[in-house]
Amino acid sequence: MTTPPTTTPGSLRRTGSARGPGSPARPNVTGRLGFLLLGGIALLAGLDGALLLLGLAAPIDAVRLSAVHGPLMVFGFVGTVVALERAVAVRRGWAYFAPGLFGGGGIALISPLPVIVGQTALVAGSALLLAIYAEIWRKQGAVSTAVQVLGALAGLMATIFWLRGIGIPQLAPLLILYLVLTIAGERLELSRISPTVNRRAEGWMLGISLNLSFGSVVALVWPVAGYPLLGAGMLALVGWLIRHDVATRLVRSTGLPRYMAGCLLAGYGWLLVVGGIWLLQGPVYSGPAYDALMHAVFLGFVMSMIMAHAPTILPAVLRRPLPYRPVMYLPAVLLHVSLLARVLLGDTYGWPVLVQWGGVFNIVAVLLFVLIAVLSVLLPNGTGLLAAPRGTTVPSSAALRGSLL
Repeated sequence: MTTPPTTTPGSLRRTGSARGPGSPARPNVTGRLGFLLLGGIALLAGLDGALLLLGLAAPIDAVRLSAVHGPLMVFGFVGTVVALERAVAVRRGWAYFAPGLFGGGGIALISPLPVIVGQTALVAGSALLLAIYAEIWRKQGAVSTAVQVLGALAGLMATIFWLRGIGIPQLAPLLILYLVLTIAGERLELSRISPTVNRRAEGWMLGISLNLSFGSVVALVWPVAGYPLLGAGMLALVGWLIRHDVATRLVRSTGLPRYMAGCLLAGYGWLLVVGGIWLLQGPVYSGPAYDALMHAVFLGFVMSMIMAHAPTILPAVLRRPLPYRPVMYLPAVLLHVSLLARVLLGDTYGWPVLVQWGGVFNIVAVLLFVLIAVLSVLLPNGTGLLAAPRGTTVPSSAALRGSLL
């Protein structure tokens, strides 16, 4: 199969575009690190809120943290990282306002400021993210970009509706599609090298994404009809990813490609749980099914994607290598095992103690991965558990700029 060259987020990372006259200056590596720190603060605050929601002691005992736990994780943390990578991709100084608004909005949500301040910042950040995609589309449109635009639209709708007072449980489909379609669009772009990906396959991906987007709108006004549409669409998306994603072949390789593929495939498995709950149970706004739904997608899928692609995200953003270490499997395995205990045993059979312990080890897995990633960046030639596999070299950041979530 031959396809025309496209200017999608990944190709922008490789080619870029020169800064035009009068364009705002782009932040240097230190400035980009500042954006990541804002996202890191939102992550820590969100994990603190998770402990409170589990009914456990937390470092900061603030009811507000538990109330904004979801938006902190989705927009304050992941939204900041996604917007930062897109800003790096388009090489436009104004684009960096997007991660600044997401990160600043997360900080506002955990500060004494009125919640509406943080909500407004998240709306503005979501709108600016769409402007970034418009810049990408202007260079040259592609189906992969269109899918990500649908995800960004879902995120913007979620922030606006939350600002208008609609509860997070009712907005769950929009929050989920914001991240799932963003990642699916990137996987489509990276899978263009696969012999199974042709115009027909791309058309199917776009159709599935449109079905999910339509289902999310219907679910807001007519939940009984909308949620089965979402469930069927999510299962179809998983089927597409398993059929066409290069991860199904890379899992038989070694080193970093195999690690990344394993995390990707495990994440796709959790989307089956999400699709099954929507299809069989319909609207769920609380209780064990809601806990299983939200954490299957945001921990099992999204966090697994982040673990998979951190060795390519951070070098592209910070221009410092994050070498692959076999010890990276430890937090990844811990995340999925603890989530299995939480969702398939605790939530399914009504064992609150397993929900709590599973939740605790979910948090431990995330923090352990962050620790390993930080130490790997600071100690690229580490020893002991942080030693790179024998015979491997630390790749340059330029060689790693071809993929994201």
